[in-house]
Amino acid sequence: MDGSMSRVFNFSAGPAILPETVLRQAQNELLDWRGTGMSVMEMSHRDKAFMSIATEAEATLREILRVPPNYKVLFVQGGATAQFSFVPMNLAHGKPSADYLVTGFWGRKAAKEAQRYGRVNIVAQPEVFTAIPARDSWSLDPQAAYLHYTPNETIDGVEMHEVPDAGSVPLVADYSSSFLAHPIDVSKFGLIYAGAQKNAGPAGITIILVREDLLGHSHPLLPPVFDYKTIADNGSMLNTPPTYSWYICGLVFKWIRDQGGLTEIGARNQRKAQRLYDYLDGQDFYQAPVERSARSRMNVVFRLADSALDADFVAGAAKAGLPGIKGHRIVGGMRASLYNAMTEAGVEALVDYMKEFVRVRG
Repeated sequence: MDGSMSRVFNFSAGPAILPETVLRQAQNELLDWRGTGMSVMEMSHRDKAFMSIATEAEATLREILRVPPNYKVLFVQGGATAQFSFVPMNLAHGKPSADYLVTGFWGRKAAKEAQRYGRVNIVAQPEVFTAIPARDSWSLDPQAAYLHYTPNETIDGVEMHEVPDAGSVPLVADYSSSFLAHPIDVSKFGLIYAGAQKNAGPAGITIILVREDLLGHSHPLLPPVFDYKTIADNGSMLNTPPTYSWYICGLVFKWIRDQGGLTEIGARNQRKAQRLYDYLDGQDFYQAPVERSARSRMNVVFRLADSALDADFVAGAAKAGLPGIKGHRIVGGMRASLYNAMTEAGVEALVDYMKEFVRVRG
């Protein structure tokens, strides 16, 4: 990646775009990290050099997210999908049931997996994932082990903009596609988990924030390597962690801090999404199917009026340096993922391309 190389505006849903400054720093440090004579990916995770990387990454994450001191920060393998199993096995043992609010594909998948380990109460689930079910339609269980929800549904382009009130029941959130996209009050949650490959770093690492009082109640058959308390007690190093991904996450955390923190990141993300939605709402060649109150700031889904033009639209976008625009195979259409590292210039380039496509093919 030299100075003359042209980078595209990558709208992929994940693995996704990373800040260019982070990539360049990683490139500069690839062969020799701070005079050690070795790459981070060659270091022992027990080495003082990597331990300093890990410690600094956690400290920066705690700073930008304002993580309360009674929460453990874990860096684990397996992706967020693995947590669909490990959440109930860590938190629901001995409890009558767990509540799941389903607002999209990933929430439904999480609930289905949890049913393997105990009873699941579906709090609400619409037939079509284009809106958030009205609060008065929810059937919450005050005795539930926890209430699980997915704040942002990557595939469906649905976002829940308010944090649900679970009362005394611990709130669990799969924040994968909106983690570090805007400020959140961590203290409202019992547990947050997020695959890194959207806003926090590369694929291969998952970040977990868990309140300390929820530790130590896991299913007896849960292997120690997946037990949150054991992971926490061993500093996320019971086994060899995904060291290079952890290192890149640390660079991304610093980048967020240097951008002005999550307040500035959130404002920028709002502007990007609003620019694209404003264009979609101002014409009739493209349609945005999600109700306005539930529209995602991270994953803008839309459809062409004539689906026969979809393949040409995707091919033209890639040729214009706008790859990753094709929607998920389950829902079809288009999806523009506007993660933190996507610039406002990238969104403008997409809008310009959409306008030109209408002029030529509309």
